Amino acid sequence: MTTLTTLADLAQNGELNTRGVRSWILDNIIPLVLLAVALLLLWLGGGRGDNAGVMRRLAGVVIALAIIGLAVSGLGVNVGEWLAGLFTG
Repeated sequence: MTTLTTLADLAQNGELNTRGVRSWILDNIIPLVLLAVALLLLWLGGGRGDNAGVMRRLAGVVIALAIIGLAVSGLGVNVGEWLAGLFTG
């Protein structure tokens, strides 16, 4: 029970956060997923000579990377305000 009390105390004092987990995911999981996607694209399309199919899938990967970049950098709010400004004049 003392462990739960200690965690609660840490959380209330602001000493318990997820920065370490977030940085570990950004440093390790994202590159691993990108490598897996790249190998999958090469294996599925490149071996059969379907270069156009590979490029279509690659365009989807680039769009997904842009969305991940916006989410990680925190600039999504600025992009949203810019888009809203296009319609509100």
